[in-house]
Amino acid sequence: MIGLGIESTAHTFSCAVIEKKGKSGKILSDIRKIYRPPEGEGIHPREASRHHIENSSTVLSDCLKESKITIKDLDLVSYAGGPGLGPCLRVGAVVARSLASYYKIPIYPVNHAIGHIELGKLLTGAKNPLVLLVSGGHTMLLAFLNKQWRVFGETLDITLGQLLDQFGRSLGFASPCGKNIEQLAQTSSKYTPLPYSVKGNDVSFSGLLSATKSIVSKSKADACFSLQETAFAMISEAVERALSFTGKKELMIVGGVAANKRLSEMLKDVCKRHGARFFVVPLKFAGDCGSQIAWTGILESQVKKGVLLQNTFVTQSWRLDSVKIDY
Repeated sequence: MIGLGIESTAHTFSCAVIEKKGKSGKILSDIRKIYRPPEGEGIHPREASRHHIENSSTVLSDCLKESKITIKDLDLVSYAGGPGLGPCLRVGAVVARSLASYYKIPIYPVNHAIGHIELGKLLTGAKNPLVLLVSGGHTMLLAFLNKQWRVFGETLDITLGQLLDQFGRSLGFASPCGKNIEQLAQTSSKYTPLPYSVKGNDVSFSGLLSATKSIVSKSKADACFSLQETAFAMISEAVERALSFTGKKELMIVGGVAANKRLSEMLKDVCKRHGARFFVVPLKFAGDCGSQIAWTGILESQVKKGVLLQNTFVTQSWRLDSVKIDY
């Protein structure tokens, strides 16, 4: 079975082709074009969607060329139905609908967040993990039970990715800013106490953001180091509590912030204390990509025959814990 996945939830427009044989999947191609806002600015939905429109045909063509297949070889097409930025989501949906309509291919709207998890399981080999999903759109601790992902903790305000991006933009970086902050943090070891806010098993980052901005004038590197250490310690506390509660013996981290090496170091220490195995999605596939959509669409095709074109949709707010998973 061969599936095409189209990702367009935020700054990335991506197309990928995955071939499923038995229970395993092989990524044949994954092509991306990323919208880069001006320095110091965040993603503007209208500008990002225009970027996606302008690049969609090239990305699709390159994707098919690299995978050495034609559209007629596809068994299905899937697209990110949400959550995400409305104008951006609509671009991916329109491309997917056009292909499905013209070539009579089954179409599947996919939850972007579940895509991160399913691709992570495919690439890491994790079987039944506690999942930490950390990105620009999500900060959640999740475990699977009775055909649904259950939330064991999440952010009460901004996400971890938003924390890094908003602080990075205040330094003049363009989103996404996580890599820039990580590089600056590696040049310092001086910690400045900052607000630490864990409420039950949820976290709150807005006060931390404001406080870090107030100390940046002394040293950008020290501020980045202190921000990372505080935010990641908060996440690690929530993870440790969730591991104790669920009894899981696997922890898997997915999402764009999974690329941060310091976060992985702290979580590895947590796993050692609990005798749990640690899995992190490969760097190349930590961020948004078409592969996460293609693979999840293929999994859904095992139990569904596709969605009628008139029933396809996009929704900016689509929580993954509302999705029933039957495959």
